[in-house]
Amino acid sequence: MRDVLDATPYDALLLLSFGGPEGPDDVIPFLENVTRGRGIPRERLKEVGEHYFLFGGVSPINDQNRALLDALRKDFADHGLDLPIYWGNRNWAPYLTDTLREMTADGHRRILVLATSAYASYSGCRQYRENLADSLAALEAEGLDLPKVDKLRHYFNHKGFLEPMIEGVVRSLADLPEDVRDGACIAFSTHSIPTASADTSGPVEGHGEGGAYVRQHLEVAGLIADAVRERTGVDHPWQLVYQSRSGAPHIPWLEPDICDHLQTLHESGAPAVVIAPIGFVSDHMEVLYDLDTEAKAKAEELNLPMRRSATVGADPRFAAAVRDLILERAATERGERPTPCALGTLGASHNLCPVGCCPARAPKPAAAGVDSPYA
Repeated sequence: MRDVLDATPYDALLLLSFGGPEGPDDVIPFLENVTRGRGIPRERLKEVGEHYFLFGGVSPINDQNRALLDALRKDFADHGLDLPIYWGNRNWAPYLTDTLREMTADGHRRILVLATSAYASYSGCRQYRENLADSLAALEAEGLDLPKVDKLRHYFNHKGFLEPMIEGVVRSLADLPEDVRDGACIAFSTHSIPTASADTSGPVEGHGEGGAYVRQHLEVAGLIADAVRERTGVDHPWQLVYQSRSGAPHIPWLEPDICDHLQTLHESGAPAVVIAPIGFVSDHMEVLYDLDTEAKAKAEELNLPMRRSATVGADPRFAAAVRDLILERAATERGERPTPCALGTLGASHNLCPVGCCPARAPKPAAAGVDSPYA
């Protein structure tokens, strides 16, 4: 590589996230944005909104993203990487289209996108790409000269994403009472999705039971469990579990649910559990409500000692991983052959999503892929 801190041809980074309400008056409009086109009654939205009202109508995700922006800017400045960073959301302010319009007005022509989702799935990757295509279409309709937009690869097996979670599990185990610590189980938790979506996640050649979504999470869980064993000298039993199901009862979703799993652990005589939310970059509402509220209450009901380990959030090691991913992708775009950081057996993910990767529920244009209309 000519200069390891050379991000050319890219001239800006966009942090792309889900968004969340920042006050009680935002909750229902936010949920309407999230569920637009699905025909969900307003009364059902009010029920879901109660989760947010328990926390003052504020989702922690926006503050988490602000902290991540600060961490990224500090890391870039400390290492001499001159790359401005912007932030846009899919479902709440700052909205993605507004941010891309601002970036275009600022003269940026090659934009890299960091999505706050580490794994392959429709909702965790392709839907972000569809939103990018929608926003580019809106700017095109305004007569703007569109920038080229690329998305950073999945980073689930990057050391800088894994290391904070490993450390978090070790700390959580150490926080358990000594008499139950060595026998504690680890529940690696992620968002449940319909099994049909899981089965078609990732490239077509890997479609099948669970698809890339389940394989990638199992890889991360195994890597963390192995590292925890090396650091503590104890081989803790573990399982991948799911949370936050929101679909119709007749549609199969990934199981077991975290609360059902806690019941199973209790019945099997497990003395304690650490819940590790490996499917989430930060402590947003699914973590605060489904784990810190519902799962915690279930564990207390069962008299099962429980600790919840930290998400990656704005950890400096994750910020450094993002810098590494940027330099890797930039070097590739320049025709170089950098060595990607990817632990485990699955290797580094693709830079461009292939045709048929995490297919949409209905055909819809998606940016930053082989079939992008904005190549």
